[in-house]
Amino acid sequence: MKPLLITDCDEVLLHMVRHFGSWLDEAHEIDFDLSRGHFDEALTRRADGGRVAREEMWALLNSFFPAEMGRQTLVPHAREALATLAETADIVVLTNLRDQCREPRIEQLAAHGIRHRVECNQGGKGEPVARLVEEFRPSVTVFIDDLAIHHESVATHAPEVFRLHMVSEPTLAPHIPAAPHAHARIDDWQEAEAWIVNRFAQGLTGVAANG
Repeated sequence: MKPLLITDCDEVLLHMVRHFGSWLDEAHEIDFDLSRGHFDEALTRRADGGRVAREEMWALLNSFFPAEMGRQTLVPHAREALATLAETADIVVLTNLRDQCREPRIEQLAAHGIRHRVECNQGGKGEPVARLVEEFRPSVTVFIDDLAIHHESVATHAPEVFRLHMVSEPTLAPHIPAAPHAHARIDDWQEAEAWIVNRFAQGLTGVAANG
């Protein structure tokens, strides 16, 4: 049995929010304030200072993906870390995008030298992570995501999985508290790679580590 790494993409492998903010500025005259730490509060119209409603925020995100995905840039050391980890582990990119964005995401990651299985998801990631664990039957599984809600979901549906909280955007990370349901918070891929290798080597589960 091989270890399994299940990783998010945006703000883990690829920078997104900084480029989303630039697009909002250029195309919509909307300011995007990352210091507020949550999308629901981050978007305001430059003309009147009014906050963008949640429904419109989602519409804007759906317009960004996949049309503006070419703006996104690689997180430092992510590609190299995945290449090393792939020598001994299976890797799946689990990204919360609409299903029609799967092929554009695969092509986008390949353009950055990252070629691994990609699965799209909507909602909590706990159930799809549990399905992947059932499919791969790995010796150890590590899950990486920037959103605390997904760590809680995985803790509920696949508690044996190690959970690493990573927020790779340096202007956003200081405003995001560590996810309470994650085993660790690491925002740098070189440090994260060492942590993941150690989890793989120990042969334990997230439950055993907690207990």
